[in-house]
Amino acid sequence: MWKIYEHRRVAKQVKMLPDDMLKRYEKWKDIVMLSGSEGLRLIMGFHDESLRGEWKGCRSSCLGVKYRVIYKVVKTQILVQVMSLTPHDYRKKLK
Repeated sequence: MWKIYEHRRVAKQVKMLPDDMLKRYEKWKDIVMLSGSEGLRLIMGFHDESLRGEWKGCRSSCLGVKYRVIYKVVKTQILVQVMSLTPHDYRKKLK
């Protein structure tokens, strides 16, 4: 069983999501809690991929055409850190 830690800004971003994206994000969290990022790679609709550049070390999953969830996997703690829930904007890295 994986734990999901959401960055404090994610709570604010979740409130601004459309209902269908919120449901998809909840389904994403269910899959991650059960099988980690390996489970996401098995489902083609999430288009899970590793990121490069400023976001190196993080991964991205597609929630829809516009929205992405950016997260980091900490395997030593069986932990997934959700960094951002954004409408496809990778320009800024959270610190």
